[in-house]
Amino acid sequence: MARRSEGAMFVVPTDPFVPSDPNARPRQQQNLPPGIALPPPGDWRSDRPGDLGPEQPEGRLFGRPGPNVGYAYTLVQRVKDRLRLGPYEHVQDSLAVVAEVAGKRAALYGRAPVIGDIEHAIAILGYDGTAGEAFVAARTAAVHDASHSYYRRRAVVDSVPDSLLRQRPQDAASDIAAWRAALPAAVASD
Repeated sequence: MARRSEGAMFVVPTDPFVPSDPNARPRQQQNLPPGIALPPPGDWRSDRPGDLGPEQPEGRLFGRPGPNVGYAYTLVQRVKDRLRLGPYEHVQDSLAVVAEVAGKRAALYGRAPVIGDIEHAIAILGYDGTAGEAFVAARTAAVHDASHSYYRRRAVVDSVPDSLLRQRPQDAASDIAAWRAALPAAVASD
Protein backbone atom coordinates (compact mmCIF):
# COMPACT_ATOMS: atom_id res chain seq x y z
CA MET A 1 0.00 0.00 0.00
CA ALA A 2 1.48 3.34 -0.96
CA ARG A 3 0.47 6.87 -0.04
CA ARG A 4 1.44 10.17 -1.57
CA SER A 5 2.03 13.26 0.53
CA GLU A 6 3.29 16.48 -1.06
CA GLY A 7 5.07 14.71 -3.86
CA ALA A 8 6.74 12.09 -1.65
CA MET A 9 5.80 8.42 -1.74
CA PHE A 10 5.45 6.55 1.58
CA VAL A 11 5.17 2.79 1.81
CA VAL A 12 3.04 1.57 4.69
CA PRO A 13 4.04 -1.96 5.71
CA THR A 14 1.18 -4.43 6.11
CA ASP A 15 1.42 -7.90 7.55
CA PRO A 16 0.69 -10.44 4.79
CA PHE A 17 -1.72 -12.29 7.10
CA VAL A 18 -3.92 -9.23 7.67
CA PRO A 19 -6.79 -9.42 5.22
CA SER A 20 -7.60 -6.23 3.35
CA ASP A 21 -11.26 -7.24 3.42
CA PRO A 22 -12.59 -7.45 7.02
CA ASN A 23 -15.04 -10.19 5.97
CA ALA A 24 -12.31 -12.45 4.57
CA ARG A 25 -11.89 -15.85 6.17
CA PRO A 26 -8.56 -16.90 7.68
CA ARG A 27 -6.10 -18.21 5.14
CA GLN A 28 -4.34 -20.73 7.35
CA GLN A 29 -5.57 -24.30 7.61
CA GLN A 30 -6.85 -25.49 10.96
CA ASN A 31 -4.63 -28.12 12.52
CA LEU A 32 -7.46 -30.60 13.11
CA PRO A 33 -8.38 -33.79 11.24
CA PRO A 34 -11.21 -33.47 8.73
CA GLY A 35 -14.67 -33.64 10.26
CA ILE A 36 -13.55 -32.64 13.76
CA ALA A 37 -14.23 -29.18 15.18
CA LEU A 38 -13.08 -27.49 18.35
CA PRO A 39 -15.47 -28.07 21.26
CA PRO A 40 -17.18 -25.03 22.77
CA PRO A 41 -15.39 -23.61 25.81
CA GLY A 42 -16.60 -24.75 29.21
CA ASP A 43 -17.56 -22.50 32.09
CA TRP A 44 -14.81 -20.99 34.22
CA ARG A 45 -14.53 -21.30 37.96
CA SER A 46 -12.07 -19.78 40.35
CA ASP A 47 -10.91 -23.06 41.90
CA ARG A 48 -7.15 -22.94 41.54
CA PRO A 49 -5.08 -22.10 44.64
CA GLY A 50 -3.84 -18.73 43.31
CA ASP A 51 -7.17 -17.49 41.93
CA LEU A 52 -8.85 -14.56 43.58
CA GLY A 53 -12.48 -14.79 44.50
CA PRO A 54 -15.07 -12.19 43.53
CA GLU A 55 -13.75 -9.72 46.13
CA GLN A 56 -10.46 -7.87 45.95
CA PRO A 57 -8.31 -8.68 49.00
CA GLU A 58 -7.78 -5.85 51.44
CA GLY A 59 -5.17 -5.28 54.07
CA ARG A 60 -1.78 -3.87 54.76
CA LEU A 61 0.41 -3.33 51.66
CA PHE A 62 -2.26 -4.44 49.16
CA GLY A 63 -2.93 -0.96 47.83
CA ARG A 64 -6.01 -0.04 45.86
CA PRO A 65 -6.12 -1.54 42.36
CA GLY A 66 -7.84 0.50 39.69
CA PRO A 67 -7.72 1.12 35.97
CA ASN A 68 -4.52 2.84 34.83
CA VAL A 69 -3.65 4.28 38.25
CA GLY A 70 -0.06 4.68 37.09
CA TYR A 71 -1.21 7.60 34.93
CA ALA A 72 -1.19 9.65 38.14
CA TYR A 73 2.62 9.67 37.91
CA THR A 74 2.34 11.38 34.52
CA LEU A 75 -0.21 13.89 35.76
CA VAL A 76 1.77 14.80 38.86
CA GLN A 77 4.71 15.87 36.69
CA ARG A 78 2.50 18.65 35.30
CA VAL A 79 2.04 20.24 38.72
CA LYS A 80 5.37 19.56 40.39
CA ASP A 81 6.43 23.20 40.17
CA ARG A 82 3.40 24.24 42.23
CA LEU A 83 4.17 22.01 45.22
CA ARG A 84 5.19 23.91 48.34
CA LEU A 85 7.75 21.68 49.98
CA GLY A 86 9.18 21.84 53.46
CA PRO A 87 12.83 22.77 53.98
CA TYR A 88 14.12 19.18 53.91
CA GLU A 89 11.58 17.51 51.61
CA HIS A 90 12.63 16.00 48.31
CA VAL A 91 10.40 16.63 45.32
CA GLN A 92 10.54 13.00 44.12
CA ASP A 93 9.29 11.70 47.48
CA SER A 94 6.44 14.22 47.44
CA LEU A 95 5.48 13.39 43.85
CA ALA A 96 5.35 9.67 44.63
CA VAL A 97 3.02 10.15 47.59
CA VAL A 98 0.77 12.62 45.76
CA ALA A 99 0.49 10.26 42.78
CA GLU A 100 -0.35 7.28 44.98
CA VAL A 101 -3.03 9.17 46.94
CA ALA A 102 -4.51 10.41 43.65
CA GLY A 103 -4.47 6.85 42.29
CA LYS A 104 -6.25 5.59 45.40
CA ARG A 105 -8.94 8.26 44.97
CA ALA A 106 -9.43 7.40 41.30
CA ALA A 107 -9.67 3.68 42.11
CA LEU A 108 -12.43 4.43 44.63
CA TYR A 109 -14.49 5.75 41.74
CA GLY A 110 -13.44 2.91 39.39
CA ARG A 111 -11.71 5.14 36.86
CA ALA A 112 -8.28 6.30 35.79
CA PRO A 113 -6.77 9.33 37.56
CA VAL A 114 -7.55 12.85 36.37
CA ILE A 115 -5.94 16.16 37.29
CA GLY A 116 -8.68 16.74 39.88
CA ASP A 117 -7.40 13.71 41.80
CA ILE A 118 -3.92 15.23 41.84
CA GLU A 119 -5.31 18.55 43.09
CA HIS A 120 -7.25 16.73 45.80
CA ALA A 121 -4.16 14.82 46.95
CA ILE A 122 -2.12 18.04 47.03
CA ALA A 123 -4.79 19.67 49.22
CA ILE A 124 -4.99 16.73 51.62
CA LEU A 125 -1.23 16.45 51.98
CA GLY A 126 -0.83 20.20 52.41
CA TYR A 127 1.42 20.77 49.41
CA ASP A 128 -0.79 23.73 48.45
CA GLY A 129 0.67 25.82 51.28
CA THR A 130 -2.25 25.40 53.70
CA ALA A 131 -0.36 23.20 56.16
CA GLY A 132 1.17 24.55 59.33
CA GLU A 133 4.82 24.17 60.28
CA ALA A 134 4.14 21.29 62.67
CA PHE A 135 2.40 19.25 59.98
CA VAL A 136 5.08 20.09 57.40
CA ALA A 137 7.71 18.70 59.79
CA ALA A 138 5.62 15.55 60.38
CA ARG A 139 4.93 15.17 56.66
CA THR A 140 8.63 15.58 55.88
CA ALA A 141 9.46 12.71 58.23
CA ALA A 142 6.55 10.59 56.92
CA VAL A 143 7.37 10.91 53.21
CA HIS A 144 11.13 10.81 53.56
CA ASP A 145 12.46 8.28 51.03
CA ALA A 146 8.91 7.43 49.86
CA SER A 147 9.97 7.39 46.21
CA HIS A 148 12.31 4.49 46.98
CA SER A 149 10.36 2.65 49.67
CA TYR A 150 7.08 0.92 48.86
CA TYR A 151 6.45 0.36 52.58
CA ARG A 152 6.86 4.06 53.38
CA ARG A 153 4.56 5.09 50.51
CA ARG A 154 1.91 2.55 51.46
CA ALA A 155 1.99 3.66 55.10
CA VAL A 156 1.20 7.25 54.14
CA VAL A 157 -1.37 6.38 51.45
CA ASP A 158 -3.14 3.73 53.54
CA SER A 159 -3.50 6.22 56.39
CA VAL A 160 -5.73 8.45 54.21
CA PRO A 161 -9.32 7.28 54.84
CA ASP A 162 -11.68 6.66 51.94
CA SER A 163 -14.22 9.08 53.39
CA LEU A 164 -11.66 11.89 53.15
CA LEU A 165 -10.90 11.03 49.54
CA ARG A 166 -14.60 11.17 48.61
CA GLN A 167 -15.12 14.67 50.03
CA ARG A 168 -14.21 17.91 48.33
CA PRO A 169 -11.29 19.68 50.05
CA GLN A 170 -13.45 22.76 50.68
CA ASP A 171 -16.00 20.65 52.58
CA ALA A 172 -13.47 18.50 54.43
CA ALA A 173 -11.34 21.08 56.26
CA SER A 174 -12.03 19.58 59.69
CA ASP A 175 -11.48 16.00 58.45
CA ILE A 176 -8.22 17.01 56.77
CA ALA A 177 -7.06 18.64 60.01
CA ALA A 178 -7.93 15.48 61.98
CA TRP A 179 -6.07 13.27 59.49
CA ARG A 180 -3.04 15.58 59.55
CA ALA A 181 -2.95 15.34 63.34
CA ALA A 182 -3.09 11.53 63.19
CA LEU A 183 -0.50 11.08 60.40
CA PRO A 184 2.63 10.77 62.58
CA ALA A 185 1.07 8.03 64.71
CA ALA A 186 -0.28 6.16 61.67
CA VAL A 187 3.08 6.16 59.90
CA ALA A 188 5.01 5.28 63.08
CA SER A 189 2.85 2.19 63.67
CA ASP A 190 3.82 0.77 60.25
